[in-house]
Amino acid sequence: MVRILFVCHGNICRSPLAEYYLRYLAEKEGFSEQIYVESAATHSDEIWAGHGSPVYPPVQKILSELGIDCSGKEARLMGSRDYNKFDLIIGMDAENAMYMKRLCMGDPENRCSLLMDYTDRPGDVADPWYTRDFGAAFTDVKEGCEGLLDTLKKEGRISAAKGS
Repeated sequence: MVRILFVCHGNICRSPLAEYYLRYLAEKEGFSEQIYVESAATHSDEIWAGHGSPVYPPVQKILSELGIDCSGKEARLMGSRDYNKFDLIIGMDAENAMYMKRLCMGDPENRCSLLMDYTDRPGDVADPWYTRDFGAAFTDVKEGCEGLLDTLKKEGRISAAKGS
């Protein structure tokens, strides 16, 4: 099983979009038993009184249009213990990567990366919080998750079930 943690600033837009979209892809392609996915935040902006904010409504809408239910998801803060819990810790932008590496003791086992590293156009996933362009963020997340899944297949970390 490959354990993946997606990370963004507040864990209400890009990282839950990646979490739920990768689950969707994995199920669609028959890899859901081989991939475990969560998402988390580098900052506590969306966590109050012990509870996290839900997935931001425009992201809920994008997921809902794909038939994906993200109800019940609450923002959570990434912690140093996540480093040993996950095989891959994937940030949405360079700022996330900086905080991830701080929390991950410098990333001695090279588990940290950016989602767009799995595409032909490395860089940051578009941040809809400021642009309000959730479509651009989804385009990046979709491309990144598809590239990640292809990479996991090519590396032999996941494989199609026999007889499929």
